[in-house]
Amino acid sequence: MKKLGFGTMRLPLLDSSDVTSIDYEQMCMMADLFLEQGFTYFDTAYPYHGEHSEEAVRRCLVERYPRGSYVLADKMPILRVKSADDYKRYFDEQISRCGVADFDYYLLHNMGKERYINTVKYGGFEFIQKMKEQGCVKKTGFSYHDDAQLLDRILTEHPEVDFVQLQINYLDWDSIVIQSGACYEVACKHHKPVAVMEPVKGGLLARLPEKAMQAFKEGAGEEASPAAFAIRYAASLDNVFMVLSGMSAYEQLKENTAAMRDFKPLDEKEQALLKNVAAIVNSSTAIECTACGYCMEECPKNINIPAYFGLYNLYGITGKKTQMYYERHSMEHGKAMDCLHCGKCERVCPQHLDIRGYLEKYADLYEKSGN
Repeated sequence: MKKLGFGTMRLPLLDSSDVTSIDYEQMCMMADLFLEQGFTYFDTAYPYHGEHSEEAVRRCLVERYPRGSYVLADKMPILRVKSADDYKRYFDEQISRCGVADFDYYLLHNMGKERYINTVKYGGFEFIQKMKEQGCVKKTGFSYHDDAQLLDRILTEHPEVDFVQLQINYLDWDSIVIQSGACYEVACKHHKPVAVMEPVKGGLLARLPEKAMQAFKEGAGEEASPAAFAIRYAASLDNVFMVLSGMSAYEQLKENTAAMRDFKPLDEKEQALLKNVAAIVNSSTAIECTACGYCMEECPKNINIPAYFGLYNLYGITGKKTQMYYERHSMEHGKAMDCLHCGKCERVCPQHLDIRGYLEKYADLYEKSGN
């Protein structure tokens, strides 16, 4: 199975302001080209495109090709599950929406601390295992957006899952917020193959800042595609079996399939180039925090200072506030607004940062203005 997967979260639209206005004609053309070039993996989920992604998969793929010619992954919307009975109801609805009798890969969608508690409470892991035993699912797993410590706990407590889906790209590899590298190592430790999401970081790594793009072109050549390099970066990891790309246009799919049709892992020179590009992008960060954690050991309010600074820097790079990571990193921790201005954190900071001042800026961005 070729390593590039067709993610159906960002399909082409007829009206950019309406996520349900899927351009079915263009999507059919994209599915055709994807399959013609030997790629087979399609990934969808219940909430994508205002709950129309699964329908699009049925119309453009399932109704036009024999079942054995493609691999289909879908996800249980665990955020919406309020009782054990909901699992079967949602699963049956997804089977109907997609027009199939089974799924090749089936995931618990968007696992995190709170959702893990509820999934265990309502028997989510037992449900997907039952579906596997009944032949309705071939491989079980979960998509994940949280820290490496929780991932280690989940895989320890549920070794029966077959794989995990992680956000991995070269910009997030050392991120203290997203922890791509740390989570990947946990998956390797538990011998779980990895499917990768967000290899191009929502398009950010396709449209690099000016200085970073200049460095990329100088190292890779004027005709090289930064998006293709980002996908190859994720695919070059030994434990990765699939890299998903949410392709929203025919030309985009054409470019990505061309790069991955005869896949070659990045060589040392290319790896070094992307490391340099990441350093240039990250150099624009406002707070030079190394996440050593000494400040948290002294904070009387248990404020998650390194994570909050990571979120602040991420906003500086992407221009977007990430509510999901804000909620998860503030869980069980004090808010920036709780700061007593005692200065204990600054006395132990190796970087001599103005932590109190930066916490005020973070609070203005995330806590006082809303998420």
